[in-house]
Amino acid sequence: MAPADAAHLARGAQAEALAAQFLERRGLTIVTRNFRIRQGEIDLVARDGDTLVFVEVRLRGRRDFGGAAASVTARKQQRIVTAALAYLARLPHEPACRFDAILLDRLDPAAIVWERDVIARD
Repeated sequence: MAPADAAHLARGAQAEALAAQFLERRGLTIVTRNFRIRQGEIDLVARDGDTLVFVEVRLRGRRDFGGAAASVTARKQQRIVTAALAYLARLPHEPACRFDAILLDRLDPAAIVWERDVIARD
């Protein structure tokens, strides 16, 4: 792995750790980290009361293309939904769920933006 790739992965892991701590301080319980299937990935799965929350963590240091929020494209959303459906298929019953995003433009807890219900579910 190239040093730049390793640094990118390390920053992503730091962002996910910050996001998990942020959500836990707000009463959510992290139940799964980095759920992956071939078609997609979910960074964090959390419980908010009776609701299962699929969380996408986005870190973008540059705002050239709109920052972290703009990086959650329609294609990325579809991959998240596909992974979430695979996750739900493994449960005995489907709970209420939602899709949230934790957006960071730098690795700083004070810079976290928490967007709830970022993907509408049919």
